[in-house]
Amino acid sequence: MIKNTERIQSIDVLRGLVMVLMALDHVRDYTNTGYMFIDPTNLDYTTPSLFFTRWITHFCAPVFVFLAGTSAFLYGAKYSSKNRLSKFLFTRGIWLVLIELTVVNFSWTFDITLSVHIFQVIWAIGICMIFMAALIRLPKKLLLVLGLIIVFGHNMLDGISADGSTVQDVIWYFTHQHHFLVINEGTGMLAIAYPFLPWLGIMILGYCFGHFYQRGFNPRIRRKYLLIFGIGSILLFFILRFINVYGDPRLWEVRDSFAYTLLSFLNTTKYPPSLIYTLMTLGPAFIFLNHIELVRNRFSNIMVTIGRVPFFYYVIHLYLIHIIGMAVLPILGEDWKELLLSVDAFKSGYLATIGFDLWVTYLVWVLVILILYPLCRKFMQYKAANKDKWWLSYL
Repeated sequence: MIKNTERIQSIDVLRGLVMVLMALDHVRDYTNTGYMFIDPTNLDYTTPSLFFTRWITHFCAPVFVFLAGTSAFLYGAKYSSKNRLSKFLFTRGIWLVLIELTVVNFSWTFDITLSVHIFQVIWAIGICMIFMAALIRLPKKLLLVLGLIIVFGHNMLDGISADGSTVQDVIWYFTHQHHFLVINEGTGMLAIAYPFLPWLGIMILGYCFGHFYQRGFNPRIRRKYLLIFGIGSILLFFILRFINVYGDPRLWEVRDSFAYTLLSFLNTTKYPPSLIYTLMTLGPAFIFLNHIELVRNRFSNIMVTIGRVPFFYYVIHLYLIHIIGMAVLPILGEDWKELLLSVDAFKSGYLATIGFDLWVTYLVWVLVILILYPLCRKFMQYKAANKDKWWLSYL
């Protein structure tokens, strides 16, 4: 049985904003000096402008995963039976994992052999949805407690580290340890960037968060809680980070200048997302939701358009950015084929000292958004006009 629900625009605005920021990070991967072969948060050689270009995009993945949980709750709120939601989460989870390892992997590498198997945010959302298909049957309070235990407690596992290729090692990599594993006698690679356990905790909390967006929930009370969650998360971030004992395996340190000490303080761990990283990113997101709920202007309308077609945007933007990167590489006197990223290309790291200045990255980023926006608008309109097509709920 379908219940009548209304869509709250602020969630789409936030999702659209993080999708736009996400494109900046990926444009940097395919244009800026060092490409994806360097770490722009490495304080030994980064600059403040490069660091913050990367840092601002840290908000994308946790908000994306958190809101995926919220969207799952709101999808389930349309129906009186959890069986339908459970089936949807399970099938869409499998679908997303398959898409990650094929369509999305190819967009990153343009290697027709798919020798590099990259497990990133789409994989994380997919595998978490598979778990959520069962977990949503738990009592709501127990589910909330489980999410909090994972998010606040998973850093206790940081001391467990694998370094081999046994079945147990690989399972651990997928669960909690960021790792690159060469396979098939050097002809293949598993790039496990998003171990699922911390992301599962974030998705569970996002699912529970959907309670505040149920039809009939008092908007004033919702905004009050958003402010409490936001300020509380940010304060806890500063407290835990200042104490420098628990919540992130990367401790901050006093550097040669205040600026780089500040960078060290903000340089929290994404792979996997630490407690402090999660607080740092979700806290401001709650405050943004509080303030954007009553806003209706051109900016919010543009973000809503992108935020309502996130999967479409994600896949298209990766292909577009990679193609642009290949097209402009000859300007540097390099072969465009260097961005055909096979296992050998990753091993060589040839592009680590090559690339465009940061201002070019920002210019290309704006170009990418200008190209993507009308495509997203067309697809959003198509989805709105074809709600009877079940398969559109998977895109």
